[in-house]
Amino acid sequence: MQHPPIQFNRQELAGAFGDIGTDFPLIVGMILAAGLHTPGVLIVFGLMQIATGLLYRMPMPVQPLKAMATLVIAQKIAGPVLLGAGLAIGAVMLVFSVTGLLDWLGRMVPKTVIRGIQFGLGLSLCGLALREYIPSSGYSGYLLAGICFVLILALIRNKKIPAALVVIALGIVYASFTSLRVNDLPQSLGITLPEPVVPGMQDIWKGFVLLVIPQIPLSLSNSILATRQVIIDFYPERNISLKKIGITYAAMNLLSPLAGGIPVCHGAGGMVGHYTFGGRTGGSVIIYGTIYVLLGLFFGNGFHNLVNAFPLPVLGTILLFEGLALILLMRDVAHEEREFFLVIMVGLLAFGLPYGFALALVVGLVLHYLSFGNPFSKARKKKME
Repeated sequence: MQHPPIQFNRQELAGAFGDIGTDFPLIVGMILAAGLHTPGVLIVFGLMQIATGLLYRMPMPVQPLKAMATLVIAQKIAGPVLLGAGLAIGAVMLVFSVTGLLDWLGRMVPKTVIRGIQFGLGLSLCGLALREYIPSSGYSGYLLAGICFVLILALIRNKKIPAALVVIALGIVYASFTSLRVNDLPQSLGITLPEPVVPGMQDIWKGFVLLVIPQIPLSLSNSILATRQVIIDFYPERNISLKKIGITYAAMNLLSPLAGGIPVCHGAGGMVGHYTFGGRTGGSVIIYGTIYVLLGLFFGNGFHNLVNAFPLPVLGTILLFEGLALILLMRDVAHEEREFFLVIMVGLLAFGLPYGFALALVVGLVLHYLSFGNPFSKARKKKME
């Protein structure tokens, strides 16, 4: 089978920034809360992006594990425990993949429930953008976000002038006049490499209890099942199995912590973000990963200054469009009243409740089977084929 080509053009470059609104704050938050080695985190995160771009040859992103990141930032969980959790969830996902459990889940979980999970994730991203990112700079931030919103709407389909590049450039210009201290840049320069780390068994076990157990439902629903559905939506000609997605998820987490990298996953939202802003091949995530590698190698010690200088309202506007694109995926079930109701119900549960994605998955399955009957009917088997 001939591999699809990887492209490097303006559209792929624009798509590279489609997931930046979610990744940056979580990465910085974990570095600060857990006391991680900044260059190692950035370099390893970037290398994982490059690897998945080369392997999948589509905008298959690598993202921080959101449930883990939230717990680490909120509870100031130590770095060794976080890295141990990465090894633990890698081992768990490897077992799920090689035993066929992921394929079984793929047969059991209907498209309507997956659309609901995507809807809930879209609401979460929009809420994060509107509550925290866009209001962060006061009235000037609202004005900046409004300008970015109009620019993205005007350029979202423009292949000659990619929308993401325009708003990122606007953010850099804004930062250079407001918060970026150019005199700090030379002090941030310097070549730094990752530092090898070997988490102990106590850290692995503690990470499993504190971080892996809350993360597993979100990973199964969003990182695996919902990501596979996005691939089917955008690349119906590509036959990417749940097992392959699960194995790459596992491999990343079995390798990343050993070099000081944070636990990571794939994600439906990230893929939609890359695609929405122009990414169509692995080029967008390779470009995105290269940016992190260069930042880690040469600016790792001054990374906080660079990130803090960039205006959050710009990231929030990009994040808002990523969330809206996820929400719009449910339009293919809007014509069927019962299915549409189930999607809304699952999405609201995922968005509004603690451990919402786990509860939404269970409740969605129960409601679906009560409403539509046997999941292994001939019609369903035919549809899955």
